[in-house]
Amino acid sequence: MRVYLPCTLPGLARVVASGELGPAPLTGYAVTPALIEWYVSGDTEELEYVALTEAARASLRMLAADRADGVKAAARRVVIAAEVPDETVKVGTDLEERARVRVQEAVPLALLASVHVDDEDAVADVEAAIEALPAADEGDDDAQFTVDGAEDHELMWYATQEISDLLT
Repeated sequence: MRVYLPCTLPGLARVVASGELGPAPLTGYAVTPALIEWYVSGDTEELEYVALTEAARASLRMLAADRADGVKAAARRVVIAAEVPDETVKVGTDLEERARVRVQEAVPLALLASVHVDDEDAVADVEAAIEALPAADEGDDDAQFTVDGAEDHELMWYATQEISDLLT
């Protein structure tokens, strides 16, 4: 199953150093039965884009959490796409987002299919979204507009052999 796993650039560096994304369980996003039912007219590519977008939103929250912990990393959302065995993925109806899944095992580097990262042109908007996230969570429409502005930027696609270039 193709699973989109939210990450950050420092997190991606840890994946490369350790040889796996973990520890498990990991929250990811995938084309789930609930997503298919909700997005009736979409084809697989459209549904995967929805899952990727959900993972990018989660990456934004990871960046915000890092900032709250004093970690200053580049304001670029990162999503890792991995092909994980179906039996390691738990899809539950109690999960909030329709595309959210739990990966029950660490994901080895060999299972990574690609990495999706904001272009450097997106940094200012992602930075603004990180700052606006708390107010958006409290219902501030202007702050939500700022957070949504980060989604105006498409994530760039990188092959796994290009990961080292992203980390330099």
